[in-house]
Amino acid sequence: MTKATAMQEGIATAASRDSVAAVLYVCVERSKLAPSQATQRAEGEGRSFAAARDLRVTETICDPYGEPDPRRREGWMRVRELAEAGSVGVVIVRWPAAIAPDGSHELRHREIRWLMKRGVQVRYSWAPLSRSDAGETK
Repeated sequence: MTKATAMQEGIATAASRDSVAAVLYVCVERSKLAPSQATQRAEGEGRSFAAARDLRVTETICDPYGEPDPRRREGWMRVRELAEAGSVGVVIVRWPAAIAPDGSHELRHREIRWLMKRGVQVRYSWAPLSRSDAGETK
């Protein structure tokens, strides 16, 4: 290994330590014809979003779609556990309905407020929503 290569690796390691830890949360409705396609798209989109913003995805958590209350989902409870422990600074989701459907928006806002009280931002990876770096603030 050359000195330049060692230096580049050291810089890359330092940059990854300085990046913000994020959890990628995926909760999407699966198509009967291609059940894994929506999940793969959401994961890929979330990872691209994270890479473009120097967020380090430490864990990907998936829940089956259908339960409106996030607190009744095993995966979301893991998200809360990571936030409570201070292990993540950002939760990346594809769109707001991944947290709770539009008909249950009060549950989504409850969860976002809970995360924000712990210093955790919610960021959306879907292109029309990801253009704003402000994240969710309700």
